[in-house]
Amino acid sequence: MINVTKTYLPPISTYQQYVEKIWKSNQLTNHGPLVQELEKKLKDFLGVKYCFFVSNGTIAIQIALKVLGIKKDVITTPFSYCATTHSLIWENCKPVFADISNKDFCIDPQKIEAQITEDTEAILATHVYGNPCDVDKIAEIAQKHNLKVIYDAAHCFGVNVNNTSIFNYGDISTCSFHSTKVFHTTEGGAIFTNDDDLAFLIDRYRSFGHIGDNYLTIGINGKNSEFHAAMGLCVLPDVPKIIEARKAIFELYDSLLDWTKLVKPVVSLPTETNYAYYPIFLNSEETLFRVREKLQAHEIFPRRYFYPSLSSLKFVAEESNCPISDDYAVRALALPLFYDLAHDDVRLIASIINNNL
Repeated sequence: MINVTKTYLPPISTYQQYVEKIWKSNQLTNHGPLVQELEKKLKDFLGVKYCFFVSNGTIAIQIALKVLGIKKDVITTPFSYCATTHSLIWENCKPVFADISNKDFCIDPQKIEAQITEDTEAILATHVYGNPCDVDKIAEIAQKHNLKVIYDAAHCFGVNVNNTSIFNYGDISTCSFHSTKVFHTTEGGAIFTNDDDLAFLIDRYRSFGHIGDNYLTIGINGKNSEFHAAMGLCVLPDVPKIIEARKAIFELYDSLLDWTKLVKPVVSLPTETNYAYYPIFLNSEETLFRVREKLQAHEIFPRRYFYPSLSSLKFVAEESNCPISDDYAVRALALPLFYDLAHDDVRLIASIINNNL
């Protein structure tokens, strides 16, 4: 059976060495020594100023919204995982959807300004499949209209734009360290910022608002454990070889698939990518169903990612006009891509797809 993804697991003996340290310290949580070590190593590896390890990528977005004081309208993308929109609604903000580009499938900056009103407070954009948004144009729009920018960079560990980490863009960037990601801590996530004042508040918000024995503000339990940090410390040194292996699989798909009948995202900025996902867009939903059925007959399980278009969710307050997202969301299929996926299996997957387009 070949799933769309497979968790990378380091040698169990390496993990056990960290578990022994946990037993010796007898500190399992509350910003223990392994969490502190992981945060430092992540900052060094990524080249970022502040990195806060949290329990997951969704709580990272929620804390970002709280820290920035966002309470009203947020312009966001309809083409993302549901956590992007869920976080806004959970925090009683109003998602206002701007449609996507049909090239990189990120939010289209040209469609953001048309959605700005006196109630707009922020832009929450997703780097789709790890491909960067037009960060320079979004920064220009935000500055012009005095808006905050949060990037849902859940897929972006190790991605660089213009020779710097993608996490260095926006007021705050967030990432997921879920077990399906290029870098993972089993469950987890992180919040990144270059702003000293925001960093101080993020640190308070993720731990109930504590400041010493007192409380500075409201907060939430966004902390993560020593066991999760231990997994991250085991995986982090292997990230370069993980990305290199994924790159080889990515390029093999590129060489085998029939691009006269398929579409894939175009990366428009100078980008060092991490090969997080391999999405294709078929010519219709019917074709997608046919291709998926043939793959599943061989116990190969791709995933509709992202589906549905978030602007179509019933619990979103009002209807949105996002025809590009609506169109591509029903035709998007993420193919299997993981560290040790056999190249012969890639050839089989490509052959099945090409024969059923």
